[in-house]
Amino acid sequence: MSSLYQSMVAVIEQSITPLAGRLGQQKYVIAIRDGFTAALPFMIIGSFMLVFIFPPFSAETTMGFARAWLDFSQTYRAQLMLPFNLSMGVMTFFISVGVGASLGRQFNLDPVMTGLLAFMAFLLVAAPYADGKISTQYLSGQGIFTALITAIYSTRVYAALKQHNITIRLPKEVPTGVARSFEILIPVLVIIATLHPLNLFIESHTGMIIPEAIMHLLAPLVSASDSLPAIILSVLLCQIFWFSGIHGSMIVTGIMSPFWMTNLAANQAALAVGGALPHIYLQGFWDHYLLIGGVGSTLPLAFLLLRSKAPHLRTIGKMGVIPSFFNINEPILFGAPIIMNPIMFIPFICVPVINAILAYTATKLGWLAQVVSLTPWTTPAPIGASWAANWAFSPVVMCVICMMVSALIYLPFLRAYERSLLKTDAEKNLSTQPLIETTSIN
Repeated sequence: MSSLYQSMVAVIEQSITPLAGRLGQQKYVIAIRDGFTAALPFMIIGSFMLVFIFPPFSAETTMGFARAWLDFSQTYRAQLMLPFNLSMGVMTFFISVGVGASLGRQFNLDPVMTGLLAFMAFLLVAAPYADGKISTQYLSGQGIFTALITAIYSTRVYAALKQHNITIRLPKEVPTGVARSFEILIPVLVIIATLHPLNLFIESHTGMIIPEAIMHLLAPLVSASDSLPAIILSVLLCQIFWFSGIHGSMIVTGIMSPFWMTNLAANQAALAVGGALPHIYLQGFWDHYLLIGGVGSTLPLAFLLLRSKAPHLRTIGKMGVIPSFFNINEPILFGAPIIMNPIMFIPFICVPVINAILAYTATKLGWLAQVVSLTPWTTPAPIGASWAANWAFSPVVMCVICMMVSALIYLPFLRAYERSLLKTDAEKNLSTQPLIETTSIN
């Protein structure tokens, strides 16, 4: 066991930790993560509107309250859809500005200007104008990858021009805001002079504008991201990174967020027309089935710690159980600890993988309602899972099942760890007891 653990630690320290560290500090991964974080409040509120627009009742219901809600929703559907259309429906606006601002900050550029430049670059290729109207087809999930690419491109152009002093400089007496406006004139011209002709060229040769061509090229990858192997791979990476002491969730969600948002937009579009929901693996699936109580699904473990015979583990359980309700489990990860603890490695890795298999299989069989809303990651699992699936009840049942399975998997390993702690404490107490000299009386 000792040699196996040493080998595992060596692999983690020599290979996984350096790779994860470089990936976590990569400018573009940070920018994408920050961009989605900035857009999150708008998308959560927009998604929440779906609850009012599509109430969780059968169309044939005769219950007074349910019938009134359904009739109200159908009568005022256009008005109720407006907040959704101007948040989730144009999510790429917020994402492009967020990514541009974050990347600009990393290049020591003005984040406001880089965000606006990224926004213009995206509109230039993804919002064709005809007959006095702007097409909104690629302003939601279908345009996410285009928004990321144009934000990165425009910011890099701005940074390169400034680095080579290709800019308009005004006297120091000119107000800072005015000077920044003139400084970005040349980057704006370069973006227009490169992206607009490129878009026209691609359209003339393929019949597709840039976002349509990008989605066509990425279609196999988007489809693969919704498969069980993709779920298991992303979970394994997250868990291994975390076990190494690296924030694996930030790395994995930074990579997966574009796919999740694209698939979420497709599910919402299908819901709006009453069609079958095409995608399973969305952020709500990740947050509320795979990370119940935080990475490793440690909420059941927190309850087990409360009844531990080891005083140290009981204390950690008391400290960690309340935060775990809101998917914050650092007290348990670093306090128990689970991080770099060989006894807890197997359950920490296996629990979310098994939960993923259970939830994915149940969804495929039609037993589990699919995600149609974006929810805050701190929402307690049963509530968040139901909310994400338009307040269906089946996600609550699935969360309970996942927690029970997680507890059964964690229990034997926790008992083994508990015994090792108790044994260590007993040996420590024995070694610190004063030696009692006895004398015999003849």
